[in-house]
Amino acid sequence: MVSDVYSELSWRGLVAQVTDASLPALLASESQSPYIGFDPSAPSLHVGHLQQMCTLRRFQEAGHRPIALVGGGTGMIGDPSGRSSERVLLDPEQLAANRAGIRAQLERFVDFSGGRAVLADNYEWLAATGLLEFLRDVGKHFSVNEMVRKDSVRSRLEGREQGLSYTEFSYMLLQSWDFVVLHDRYGCRLQLGGTDQWGNITEGVDLLRRLRSVQAFGLTSPLVTRADGSKFGKTAAGAVWLDPGRTSPYAFFQFWLGTADAEVGGYLRRFCFLGREAVEDLERAAAESPERREAQRVLARELTTMVHGDHEAARAEAAAAALFSADIASLDADALADALADAPTTEVTRGALDAGLPILDAFVAAGLVGSRSAARRALDGGSLYVNNLREPLERDLGSADALHGRFVVLRFGKRNQHVLAVADAPTRVTMGS
Repeated sequence: MVSDVYSELSWRGLVAQVTDASLPALLASESQSPYIGFDPSAPSLHVGHLQQMCTLRRFQEAGHRPIALVGGGTGMIGDPSGRSSERVLLDPEQLAANRAGIRAQLERFVDFSGGRAVLADNYEWLAATGLLEFLRDVGKHFSVNEMVRKDSVRSRLEGREQGLSYTEFSYMLLQSWDFVVLHDRYGCRLQLGGTDQWGNITEGVDLLRRLRSVQAFGLTSPLVTRADGSKFGKTAAGAVWLDPGRTSPYAFFQFWLGTADAEVGGYLRRFCFLGREAVEDLERAAAESPERREAQRVLARELTTMVHGDHEAARAEAAAAALFSADIASLDADALADALADAPTTEVTRGALDAGLPILDAFVAAGLVGSRSAARRALDGGSLYVNNLREPLERDLGSADALHGRFVVLRFGKRNQHVLAVADAPTRVTMGS
């Protein structure tokens, strides 16, 4: 029994393009095996992939058998879609490590037990396909004239500096062949992806029709983009990864907590598994009381739990809540380090703290106030804080002020924060060296 996944996707804003209008009826009448490909060009997936991972899970929950395809073969080539330059080709050892990392992340979203989903790797068949065989049986069905009209190809051909290598030009053929193999093995007739994959998907639909005389389908979703409209990508500055070793759970939580009011409703629909009523309630709350940021907190909590688990989500939320409160002292060392990772920091030697560091000098050196006299006025006015506790008197900071022996958090006013990072010996320009 299948549920109406197409209507669910439409309400969530996850339908951008469809190759045939009969797809909704097909999805409502019988179980399908839709696939999405993930190329292992890095050891981890990132938030740009998260939407498609959630889409696979939505299909599974609606009664379908999704296929997650790890591109061990196509990853050796590199998809030119959405790229302004050619990808760096990786060696086999790095690709193998990347594939292993991505498989583990996919398994957090899709249940592959008991045949309920398929986890495949196209290296298995692409590595075994001979060049002459491939050109004869597959290449002859592709028109170069048609291929160069695809956005992913045309944009690169028009760029005189980068151009497009034959290696990347062949990617469309390889992805199309994947569709045929997945149809033969698992009955796959539907390929999913972002809008940047539309050209590759339509070529695959056409190849399946030519080689197997079956009607296949393609469905794309809008890309997840930054505020300036650029695509979230692995090589983009500030990429947000799903691997906690690359982007900490706290930084991941903070990324979603910082979602703009205009975007939070769409993100709740596209990423979260909350019901329609809950999402619409949060959208109303965001519109009526944006200063409370209730929708952003739910979004951050839901996605951090989904990617990193309940425990890490709770730690990240506690760290975010404690960052400007007296509860900062209750955070464990790792959570505190994550919470302070982006704060302005100055190194202070442990010896300087042991000897006593005048508090007014510390605030001046940190740049929170302009002079000792300004610092004294701020102190008298109750505007100076040490570890988020209002400092009532002029004194020396000492080792006892260092949280976990590592950090002294200075704050002027409500939001101006600076961290003194305690070091046994100076490694750069320091305070008290």
